[in-house]
Amino acid sequence: MLELRPNCECCDKDLPPDSAEARICTYECTFCADCVEGRLGGVCPNCGGNFSLRPIRPAAKLVSAPASTRRVVGKHAACSNAA
Repeated sequence: MLELRPNCECCDKDLPPDSAEARICTYECTFCADCVEGRLGGVCPNCGGNFSLRPIRPAAKLVSAPASTRRVVGKHAACSNAA
């Protein structure tokens, strides 16, 4: 089951479970659409893979399977000038 991480690893922007801006790679590295398309050029700085739109977990399912609250912020060169 996906963690649904709460933020962009690059700029630390909030990405709630229903965010249409969240992008993930196959390792579930999580970034916002702006960072993926701009700073990262569509390539995950952690694994070198591409990104997909993160699925939305229905609100009713968040009760029994809540999103993660653990914030991950990387120290990637491409993100060094992020917000």
